[in-house]
Amino acid sequence: MTGNIATNAASSGIVFDRKKLKALAKRSDRPGLIWLAQWVVLLTVTGWIVYLTLGSWWLLPAMMVYGTVLTVPAYALSHECAHGTAFRTRWLNEACLWLGSLIYFEEPHHRRYSHTRHHTYTWHVGKDSQMPFDTPMTFRGWLLETTGIALFSYEIRVFALNALGRFSDETRTFTPVSELPKLKWGARACLAVYALLTALVASGSVWPLYFILLPRLLGGPVMLLFTLIQHVELQENSPSILESTRSFRTGCIGRFLYMNMNNHVEHHLYPLVPFHGLPALSKAIADQLPEPDPGFFRTNWEVFQVVLHRSLGRSTKAPSLRQAPNMITAGGFDRLSKASMS
Repeated sequence: MTGNIATNAASSGIVFDRKKLKALAKRSDRPGLIWLAQWVVLLTVTGWIVYLTLGSWWLLPAMMVYGTVLTVPAYALSHECAHGTAFRTRWLNEACLWLGSLIYFEEPHHRRYSHTRHHTYTWHVGKDSQMPFDTPMTFRGWLLETTGIALFSYEIRVFALNALGRFSDETRTFTPVSELPKLKWGARACLAVYALLTALVASGSVWPLYFILLPRLLGGPVMLLFTLIQHVELQENSPSILESTRSFRTGCIGRFLYMNMNNHVEHHLYPLVPFHGLPALSKAIADQLPEPDPGFFRTNWEVFQVVLHRSLGRSTKAPSLRQAPNMITAGGFDRLSKASMS
């Protein structure tokens, strides 16, 4: 264990010119508004395809595509706005935080404070409030995570407790006492929106079902595959972001949907750099970073192989995936930590 050392660039031994960092960290509305407009266009096009396929067998694949376009960016937008870096204008940032969080299924204030804790103690057992699965990950853990069962069961419990004002000990560790009422009323507001959508469906309205609820469920696994590979198979309790966090390669579509958060090591090193500055940051400090892992699909495929082999008692050495030494065994394993999001 490393005590109370905060995880950041300094704890990771990364050096970067302050003036260059300040330039990259400059906030602006323009890149965020351009990204938002592009997202709306993609939602409109894929949503129109869903409309055209209503009543046919093509509806399911259409909703899966639309659901991916809905859900992955909603998560990324919620994340970026929780940092306050998506836009320079505060009200715009907060409005998009609410929009993204409602789709993602997390109360915005809880999202912000739990994520701050995650950055402060990244992948530290007992301190990181966003460790969504037990480590090392098994096939059962992978299944619960990628289907969304683990996420929904955790968030439903958080919504219920916060709405009642019965905050868990975990929530109290990362939330200032003065902010707890915001979590309570935020949870109630979110639940009211979800209740309204449910009531509309129950009354015979189909648009929330085909354009929000079912697409969110169908697109959820893709979103969770993006988030899964951020830290899985890496080192717990390390002061170095380089050991606990993964960047990975992906194409232009993946970079857009995920708001460049595939540069995840870079983001954890300098979390105040907005999404549009991450590619430049990655180039600037590339000589100090580990090589990004292979593409999105290959990285996830190798994670799947590793967790399956672990559950079968076989070797967990991945072909090319970056792994912490203690994650590689010839067979058998000891559980190192329990999920904090459980």
